[in-house]
Amino acid sequence: MTADPHANEPHAIGLGQRLNWLRAGVLGANDGIVSVAALVVGVAGATTDTAALFTAGIAGLVGGAISMALGEYVSVSSQRDSERALIAKERRELRDMPEEEFEELTQLYRERGLTEATARQVAAELTAHDALSAHLEVELHIDQDDLVNPWHAAISSAVAFTLGALLPFLAILLPPPEWRVPVTFVAVLIALAATGTVSATLGGAPRLRAATRLVLGGALALAATWLIGTLLGTTVV
Repeated sequence: MTADPHANEPHAIGLGQRLNWLRAGVLGANDGIVSVAALVVGVAGATTDTAALFTAGIAGLVGGAISMALGEYVSVSSQRDSERALIAKERRELRDMPEEEFEELTQLYRERGLTEATARQVAAELTAHDALSAHLEVELHIDQDDLVNPWHAAISSAVAFTLGALLPFLAILLPPPEWRVPVTFVAVLIALAATGTVSATLGGAPRLRAATRLVLGGALALAATWLIGTLLGTTVV
């Protein structure tokens, strides 16, 4: 008996979950890099005290990771609740008016280019196999076995934020005081170029454009907070 060469291919199984996890991870890493870098560079503009830089970095890392996790959890939970509500509505409609739903499914396949006879045949076979899945896929583009998971998004976002935040945190603490800001600038801009490239690759967008946007935005944020820290450090007693 010949083995099916496609048996182990993932195809679309879990695709929504994986894309959701990757999206949250990339966004979390970017946010961790920029927000903590801007915070510690701003403090470094005002003082060279290592304890102050350490405290600011830790506070920004912990607070940011928790904030990102909560934000992702709330956002994705709302999306999942909406998907569940749509599934329940479709299930009721199939139970209460199956003929109308069958005609709707047939019409959807006609709109996709099938002939009347073929559309009706496809609708009949799919309805006999799993009417709910057929309607969810064609009408609502939902896979009831692949709903987004808020816990996955929250954990991914928090971990990614923490990993991203560690880079500016270490870059501002490890070098000698006179090198702290330049080293952090360089490390952060390189990291943003890398995450921008990864993000664009995942989304199929132009990589250079995405990386350039992130690098310019990050450079502007760092310059602004460093300038503010420097001004405050020289004027506040």
